[in-house]
Amino acid sequence: MDSKLNYKRIVIKIGSSSLTHAETGRLNLAKMEHLVRQLSDLHNQGMDVCLVSSGAIAVGRAAMGVKERPSETSVKQACAAVGQAKLFAEYSQTAGQILLTKNTMVNPVSRANAKNTFDELFHLGVIPVVNENDTVSTYEMQFGDNDTLSALVASMVGADLLILLSDIDGLYSDDPRSNPDARFVSLVPE
Repeated sequence: MDSKLNYKRIVIKIGSSSLTHAETGRLNLAKMEHLVRQLSDLHNQGMDVCLVSSGAIAVGRAAMGVKERPSETSVKQACAAVGQAKLFAEYSQTAGQILLTKNTMVNPVSRANAKNTFDELFHLGVIPVVNENDTVSTYEMQFGDNDTLSALVASMVGADLLILLSDIDGLYSDDPRSNPDARFVSLVPE
């Protein structure tokens, strides 16, 4: 990222597949280290940085020694809870776990409370790490995906920039891996 750009608040979304080895599903430590180092450096430059990631399950799996990708909801929930707290520890950055539900975003009082929490975390120099509330929700993907969640978070916190890091090259009308008719979107005017 060009450090000459004057962004004050940035939301970055990265998916699990971008943080894990495709062959094993285990955490790619080199990618993880690079991501956290970059985010920490942006934070050290005085920018408010917020990470939206479902990678917490992968981080939690590694920390707890869970070898296989969990299929049981309770194991996913435990991994997510552990993983959120571990992401920035090696870089002496304080991260704050923010777990959101769809209700948080549609309920005006809850949304205002969440925004106030983000604002205070930014004020205190904390890097919010956001995910859907996997630790208590058993209805997965309420937001559709973390791309949607990150866009909602970016809007709520008044971000100057939203960066979506993905294993898909570009923006499509649908998931091109599952829909062969998905169209590439070259420009989003609004």
